[in-house]
Amino acid sequence: MTKVKLALLVLNAVWLFAVPEASYARHAAIIIDADNGNVLHEVEATQSWYPASLTKLMTLYMTFDALRAGQIHLHDSLTASAHASQQPNSKLGLRRGEHITVEDAILAIITRSANDASVVLAEHLGGTEENFASNMSAKAHSLGMYNTHFMNATGLPNNWQVTTSRDMAVLAWKAQRNFPEYYHYFAAHSFNFKGTELRGINKFTANYPGAEGMKTGFTCGSGFNLIGAAHQNGKHLIGVVMGGTTSKERYQLMMQKMDNGFANLTSAEPTRNINTMSTSSAGNPPYQLDCGNGGATHAVTTSNRSYHKPARKNNSRSINKVQPKTISRVRTSIKPINKSKIQPKSIVQTKSVAKRPAKSKNFHKAKADIKVKITRKAAPPLG
Repeated sequence: MTKVKLALLVLNAVWLFAVPEASYARHAAIIIDADNGNVLHEVEATQSWYPASLTKLMTLYMTFDALRAGQIHLHDSLTASAHASQQPNSKLGLRRGEHITVEDAILAIITRSANDASVVLAEHLGGTEENFASNMSAKAHSLGMYNTHFMNATGLPNNWQVTTSRDMAVLAWKAQRNFPEYYHYFAAHSFNFKGTELRGINKFTANYPGAEGMKTGFTCGSGFNLIGAAHQNGKHLIGVVMGGTTSKERYQLMMQKMDNGFANLTSAEPTRNINTMSTSSAGNPPYQLDCGNGGATHAVTTSNRSYHKPARKNNSRSINKVQPKTISRVRTSIKPINKSKIQPKSIVQTKSVAKRPAKSKNFHKAKADIKVKITRKAAPPLG
C-alpha cells in the first residue's frame, strides 16, 4: 500500500506541473530552494529573454554594494538630471534639478518600478547611465550570470539587453544572501514621497502567503515578467517567470509554481543545483506581444497577420488626400463664375460642393477606424 501511495504522489506531482504548462503561452521559468540553490522546477530556464524591469534588480544590487562600501548613504540627497527627468513611465515624475534620497529611490524602484529613480542612482554611481550599465554587465558575469548583458539601468527596450530566467534567479538569490541588511526593502507595499503615499504595484508581494517581495517587469518584447521570493513552514523559495501574456497570467504562473514547490510536488533531480546546471543560452529572445515599436515588425515577419502591416498609415494618406481634392474642387467651381451672371442654382451647387466632403460618412468612418487602430496598439506603462 505504501508503494502505491508513493507512486500516486509522484504521478500527481508530474500532472500538476504538466497540466498548467499546456494552458499558458510560451514562457521561461525557474523555482529554486533559496536555502541551498537546488532547482525544483524549470521551463526553458536558459532561453534568452528580454529582462524588462527585472533589470532594476541589478540596479538595486549595485546600489546595495555601494552602500555596503560606504560610497553612498541611505539619506544622501541625489539630483535628477534632464536625462532622468525625461524617462517614460513608470516613473515618479521627477523634474530636472529635483532631489531624492537614496532610500526613497530604492523604495520607488521596488514599489513603483520608477525609471527616473533608477537613472538617478545609475548616474550618481556610474557618472553616466551608459557607464553604469557597463558596470552592471561586469557585475552580472562575476556573479555567474553568464548570459546576461545590460544596456541601461531601467530595462527599457534594447535589443542587446538580454538575460535568462536562470540568470535572474542567480541575481535574486545573491541579493538575498549577500545583503540581508537591505533585503527587507523588497517587502515594501508602499512608500511616502513628499507627503503622498504611493502604493506598490507588485500583487505577488501583496497577496501571496509568506511573500518576501522582489520585482515585476513588462515590455512588449518581454511580456509580463516577475521575480518572487517567499517562505512557508521554514522553507524559502525564489521563482522567476518571464513571458506572461497578461499581468494576471504571470501572477498565476508564479503562484502555481510556488505552491507546488512548497508542497514538495516537484520533478526536481536531487543533485541539480543552480550553480551546476547548464549555462548555455538558447537562441534569440522571443518577442512576446504584438505591441510596441517592435511588435508590428516582428508579427509581419513571423506570421500572416496582415493587420500588423501599416494599415494606419494607408488610412492617414487617404484622409490627407481628401482635403487637397476638396480645396481643388471648390476653387475650380468658384473661379469660372462671372459674378454678373450668378444664378441662385449655381450658388447652391457651389455650397453643396464645398460642404459635401465634410459631411461624408466615409470620411468620418476613416477617422473612426484610425482611432480604433491606435487604441488597439496602446500598451501598458513599462515597468
